[in-house]
Amino acid sequence: MSDLPSSAKIVIIGGGIIGCSTAYHLARMGLTDVLVLERGKLTSGSTWHAAGLVGQLRTNANITQLLGYSVALYDRLEQETGLATGWKRNGGLRLACNQERWTEVKRQATTATSFGLEMQLLSPKEAQDLWPLMQVDDVVGAAFLPTDGQASPSDITQSLAKGARMGGVTFREGVTVSGIEVEGGVAKAVLTDQGRIQAEKIVVCAGQWSREIGRMAGVNIPLVSMQHQYLITERIEGVTSNLPTLRDPDRLTYWKEEVGGLVMGGYEPNPKPWANTGATEKFEFQLLDNDLDHFEPLMELAIGRVPAMENAGIKQFINGPESFTPDGNFILGAAPETKGIYVGCGFNAFGIASGGGAGMALAEWVARGEPPYDLWAVDIRRFGKNTLDTGWVRQRTMEAYAKHYTMAWPFEEYQSGRRLRRSPLYDRLKAQGAVFGEKLGWERPNWFAAAGEEAKDVYSYGRQNWFEAVGREHRACREAAVVFDQTSFAKFTVKGRDADKALSWLCANDVVKKPGSLTYTQMLNRKGGIETDLTVARLGDGSYYLVTGTGFATHDLDWIRRNVPAGLDVQVEDVTSQFAVLVLMGPKAREILGQLTGEDLSNAAAPFGSARPLHIAGARVLALRVTYVGELGWELHVPMEFALTVYDALMAAGAPFGLVNAGYRAIESLRLEKGYRAWGGEIGPDHSPLVAGLGWAAKLKKDIPFLGREALIEQAAKPLPRLLAGFTVDDPAVILLGRETIYRDGKRCGWLASAGYGYTVGKNIGYGYVRDPAGVDADYVLSGNYELEVATERVKARVFLEPLYDPRMERVKG
Repeated sequence: MSDLPSSAKIVIIGGGIIGCSTAYHLARMGLTDVLVLERGKLTSGSTWHAAGLVGQLRTNANITQLLGYSVALYDRLEQETGLATGWKRNGGLRLACNQERWTEVKRQATTATSFGLEMQLLSPKEAQDLWPLMQVDDVVGAAFLPTDGQASPSDITQSLAKGARMGGVTFREGVTVSGIEVEGGVAKAVLTDQGRIQAEKIVVCAGQWSREIGRMAGVNIPLVSMQHQYLITERIEGVTSNLPTLRDPDRLTYWKEEVGGLVMGGYEPNPKPWANTGATEKFEFQLLDNDLDHFEPLMELAIGRVPAMENAGIKQFINGPESFTPDGNFILGAAPETKGIYVGCGFNAFGIASGGGAGMALAEWVARGEPPYDLWAVDIRRFGKNTLDTGWVRQRTMEAYAKHYTMAWPFEEYQSGRRLRRSPLYDRLKAQGAVFGEKLGWERPNWFAAAGEEAKDVYSYGRQNWFEAVGREHRACREAAVVFDQTSFAKFTVKGRDADKALSWLCANDVVKKPGSLTYTQMLNRKGGIETDLTVARLGDGSYYLVTGTGFATHDLDWIRRNVPAGLDVQVEDVTSQFAVLVLMGPKAREILGQLTGEDLSNAAAPFGSARPLHIAGARVLALRVTYVGELGWELHVPMEFALTVYDALMAAGAPFGLVNAGYRAIESLRLEKGYRAWGGEIGPDHSPLVAGLGWAAKLKKDIPFLGREALIEQAAKPLPRLLAGFTVDDPAVILLGRETIYRDGKRCGWLASAGYGYTVGKNIGYGYVRDPAGVDADYVLSGNYELEVATERVKARVFLEPLYDPRMERVKG
């Protein structure tokens, strides 16, 4: 007879550091009806052989905050539970061995300043003083984070598990999950080799086995297993217990102290996957065979940095499989396919560093139905349907692994798994010099090379090779007209007897207008944060057409379906693949479009914010009078099979007016000048419309209830803690990329969420939130003197709140 409980409110599958941390935090929240299932013993998967380095700085503020939480938790955990964790704050060093890497490190140092994390820049000699065993002849400089550290993975996990038990959580080892029972799209129970466990919520923290566990519930978890090797030396003279961790990305290696010796590992440019046909059922406290031939190049690089390695005794080689993801970020959140399933896995060898914070965030997500703050960078909904193919996931993940220590270039695109989702215009545009980027599997034209220009991105921290080409496209949009292929836009239909009622509740703006109306709106969470940013066309009674960003297809569709009030007659469908989108923009757009249709395109007949069908070159097209670039124009939503026909007709009609192709990098430049917000950049779940300067798009003056309304009313009654502002820098030699620190009157008050160059105004432009606990308003923002820290150097900046370009919307509505 099994002593396995027959039910639990929350069942966690997996007893590694993430499962145990989630259980610990649920217990801290007072939730005791929690059961953790582990097939083997706690830590027996990939946790026990993790290297245990704990770094904090990431390019995202909230992920950095999450990792900082891990450090704070590890500081107190041993005292709280009485179990040793092996945690020590011995700091972390990161080397730069060429000027480009040094520029990267200096930009990282500014990012650390922006996020409130201490990071010191050191000379080679100062770095060597902290790490005397290394030679520094080729070192240009180093960064030191004094609050980084290292831990014993198994010990810290057992300590978290003890803390969870102390809070009332039940653990069962030696239990194999064989299935997950789903009824009506809702998870109901976990099936095991020892019986059925009814559950309200199921949390998948099964590491590299999570993909298989997810499939049991119809949930796609895009990760694969990769081999990761490191070695442990015998004692080496001069290795002290307080030696910082060391990362040497130019030599692809990392180091930490271990009982007087060194742990050394790295990230090869030619990684090797494991378990190509699926992770094995039993792999407990096991390792893979050593692959010394594969490891030898890293060893040679390591000896060049630490000569003492050449004669050091090797205590043990470790070759263990770990789970990695296609973009190098881990996976958290509520699964969009099946209600009641939550996921925490795919930690890309950062499981120990992330464990404390990720467990905290996942526990809050499970308990309250939402994360503690915006975690879009690791949200499972950032992936698309292309990740259903394990072969594609493996191909892209191998590239992400290989890039772990390569230069993190601005605007860099992945090269693997390309040409997956293509607009019908792909070949036509490529022949005209299009240089493509990729998002959610879609090929999207970033810019167009002219005759004599190489149609290829050349990456740099300076002005990149496409700078002038994007400028041409930008100016063409402002002066004549351009066509953007934005077929990758995510498109949904919302229909049904209660569609009006559902969208009136979901949308902050009033979208229930006369048929043919087009409304820009947000959908908010209960805190008033912006969950979606989209346009809604009301086609008729109970019929709507929604358009949102390419990368948000999974997220936004899930948000809508998850938050439609129960009992309403509503059908929500993803129709992205049915329609191409040709975006005609510029002062000549009306004249060009008028060549192709006999319809009246005047402001009276086709005003800004309207949606109407047009017939162009034999195709029925839905024309949306809207813009994201600040010019007169239309989005033309074309049945996919007519896309080439309509494109050819547009280009022929537009040739006398100077119509040209343009790409997404011009869109970014144009929207920065116009002050349009980008979800995932300036706006997101942590930002309300009020702080983002979008209060005009919320129907607060109308007596219409909507999700998040109460939070906005409460926020409006108090001083705002922050306000979105724009900044320009006159010096053309300065390059803004985002995450630069904002100083107001000499005091740090925020950072740039996004940045770029405005060709019409001839300035660098950035947007970020000016923060002050006492409250922020327009007068406060405009009265300050500002500087931006760029790669550790402060430069003078000018602040603005009104759009730099066409603030009265005369161009858009003309």
